[in-house]
Amino acid sequence: MKFIDEVVIIAQSGDGGSGCVSFRREKFIPKGGPDGGDGGKGGDVVFNTTSRKRTLYEFRHTRHLKAKNGMPGMGKRRAGKNGADCSVEIPPGTLISDADTGQMIHDFTRPGQRVVLLKGGKGGRGNYRFKSSTNRAPRHAQPGEPGEARTLKLELKLLADVGIVGLPNAGKSTLIARISSARPKIADYPFTTLVPNLGVVKTGWGEPFVVADIPGLVEGAHSGTGLGIRFLKHIERTRFLIHLIDGAAIQSSHPLAPYETILNELSSYEGDLARKPQIVVLNKMDLPGSEEKVRLFQKAIQGVKFLTISAVTGRGVDRLMSEIQRLMDRDDENQSS
Repeated sequence: MKFIDEVVIIAQSGDGGSGCVSFRREKFIPKGGPDGGDGGKGGDVVFNTTSRKRTLYEFRHTRHLKAKNGMPGMGKRRAGKNGADCSVEIPPGTLISDADTGQMIHDFTRPGQRVVLLKGGKGGRGNYRFKSSTNRAPRHAQPGEPGEARTLKLELKLLADVGIVGLPNAGKSTLIARISSARPKIADYPFTTLVPNLGVVKTGWGEPFVVADIPGLVEGAHSGTGLGIRFLKHIERTRFLIHLIDGAAIQSSHPLAPYETILNELSSYEGDLARKPQIVVLNKMDLPGSEEKVRLFQKAIQGVKFLTISAVTGRGVDRLMSEIQRLMDRDDENQSS
């Protein structure tokens, strides 16, 4: 299924039904008086978050949401039927803003949220409501109020505790497949991952946490190069980053090139991505010559701690999981204090 993480739609709530002008006409009651009922209320546009939804894919062909109008009032003081709401399900992590002004309307961060974004118009009052001692036969009623219409921008930002970032072919998909039940596409060519993958990690000694495999960034991603600009936004909500580096691809002429490329993209993107806590990890330590690559990297990156793993064989992965859990526990303590 194609991943849709940003879409612009038009949403419109229902108009209120008009009030009715009617007079009671029954045998033996020649002057029954006004009995026009009220119009029904227009339907609301309601957004609900559910874990059953993971993308905004359904809006690919549905760009106009419209609630039903309220029905007009009727004689015998019968009120018109209220218009049906337009109820929309979206995944947690969806941020809705006004597409014209950029104003943020609501940030849906958890399942089970229900928010009325556009209210339906009120129904008009029938002529029965205007009866008085001085006006016993009112011949007017109120029209229904119009509904609201807005152009909305829906933006999905994944909700994950840990984001795995790195250049294409760093082994991000292999790592998330190793530590969780996620099964992303894996191959030895760039941009294998075209959509973010989420996996739930259970370490056995703490609360499970969610990891996001962010599609490969390349130099210039923050300004539109490659695929990365679409997915940098998904890192914003993560608590930590695993900065994964292909250890086998380190060059003696510039050992820090992959590391610095990603740091530059995080720093150049708006927000505080570069300030997020990172665990620097050299991957592919199962390949020949990897130990020499580690020494080159260690000499060049003096003062920065890093871990070495092989996502393919599992070497060093337990230590990485322990480090992630330690950071998670420390962050939980800071937030509760």
